This record gives sequence, C-alpha cells and structure tokens, in this order.
Amino acid sequence: MRLLTLVTFIWAFSFSLIGVYLAGKIDSYFAVLIRVVLASFIFLPFTNFKLANKFKLQIMGIGIIQVGLMYIFFYKSFMFLTVPEVLLFTIFTPIYITIIYDLLKGKFNPLYILTAAIAVLGAYVIKSSQINDGFFVGFMMVQGANICFALGQVLYKRLLENDELKDIKQSTIFGYFHYGALIVSLMAFVFFGNMERITPDITQWAVLIWLGIVASGLGYFLWNRGATQVDSGILAIMNNAVVPLGLIVNLLLWGKDIDYVSLVFGGGLILLALWLHKQVMKRSSPQVAL
Repeated sequence: MRLLTLVTFIWAFSFSLIGVYLAGKIDSYFAVLIRVVLASFIFLPFTNFKLANKFKLQIMGIGIIQVGLMYIFFYKSFMFLTVPEVLLFTIFTPIYITIIYDLLKGKFNPLYILTAAIAVLGAYVIKSSQINDGFFVGFMMVQGANICFALGQVLYKRLLENDELKDIKQSTIFGYFHYGALIVSLMAFVFFGNMERITPDITQWAVLIWLGIVASGLGYFLWNRGATQVDSGILAIMNNAVVPLGLIVNLLLWGKDIDYVSLVFGGGLILLALWLHKQVMKRSSPQVAL
C-alpha cells in the first residue's frame, strides 16, 4: 500500500508536466523513446541475465503492453484533450482490470456494459459543449492507454504468482519490463517520429529526465511491486487515487480555465459508474484476487 501511495504522488505531477511542457511541442514518439531508454538504463546493472528465456519474454511482453503501447496512446491523447480531461478519463482503469481478469478466467458479467455506458455518458457531459472529432479521438486514446495499463498490471501480478518467481528479487528481473517497452518505442519512433521536433530545450530535457528516471524507472517498478502485495480492491482504489491528486496539482500550479460545472457533474457520473461497478463486483465475486 505504501509503495502504491508513493508512486501516486509521483505520477500526479507527470500529467501536468507532459501536458504543459511536452504535448504539441516535442514529438510524442521521441518523448516516449527517451523516457523508456532512461528507465532501461536504471535497471541494466541489476538485471539477471541468467533468467529463463520464457520469463524474459513474458516480462518483456508485459512491458511492451503496459509501457510501450500505453505511452503511445497516452502521449497522443494530450494533442486532443486538456490535462484535467486526460486525468478524469483514466478513471476507467479499474473497470478494465476487472473485465480483463474475468475474461482470463473465462467469465464475464454483462452489467459491466451498463457501468461503462454511464462512465462514457459522464465523459460526454464534461465536453458536451465542445464536442468535435478531436475529442472522440483523444477519449479513445486514453481508453487505449487505460486498457494497456490494466492488462499489464493483471499479467504482471499473475506472472509473479508463479512458484518459480515467488522468491526472486524483482529488481533483478524488472529490467526486461523496460527492455520490452524499448523495442516497441524504438520501432514507433523510427516509423512515425517527426525528426523536426526532437530538439528539446533545457526545461523539456529536465522534464524528460524526471519522467524517465523517476516516474518511469522507479515509478513502474514500485507500482508493479506494490500491485503484487495487495488485493484487487486496494489496487482498483489506488488506480484512481492519482485523479484527484493530479487535478489538484494541475489547478494549483498551472491553473487553467475549466468548466467546473460540467467537470463536477460529468465526474460525478463517472464516479457513480465506478461505484456501481464495485457493487457488481461484490455480488459476482466477493473478493477477486488478481
């Protein structure tokens, strides 16, 4: 729990740093690549290269999904949405965690569709006065990021429950997580990167270094390690804890013009969807252990 709380405070600043200093100013594929490269270097000295190949590939696969693909969706979303909107739309992650876990177990509750529909209605309310094609693209980008992040958490937690990995020191295997993300990040930059927008100024380099070393390198390690130490209920709560903290940081440090009525009402609908989802979870599976 303490690890998840610490990372939540770290990540609360990341949304605003990306939205204010990087989005629209630096090529998003370049930003993702630099962030992952820095995180990879952090774990290189600790990596256990004697780990069985099957586990190397599994951990790398999780990194490809949870970081590589997630970052691509996530950074692109800032091109279409404000920081508060991106933050608020990440609140669907616990729903995806439950759905993914249940699908992996071969079951599905149709009431999840109702909770998801209410959540989408809440998103619509927040932006109803300025709906455009860009908003829908941005919204779907955030959902792509949410699904990747949720899937990565579930897969990592399940993998670490393997008897062969239960007692292993996670710092010796987590490098593969970032190495996997590095593969997809490098490919995305090579094929889609804009070479004319890869010259950050001093402030942007400082932001990239912070995001790469602290938010990514340290943050993902502590988060995934913390996820293996708690049940699904705590994990779901902590996935949403970054939303209010991130909003507070954005409003206090980079106060932006926001339609507070729509934000509060739409956010309330999303919270209602989350509450209903938790009630459905309690009735269908009193305690899901990811």
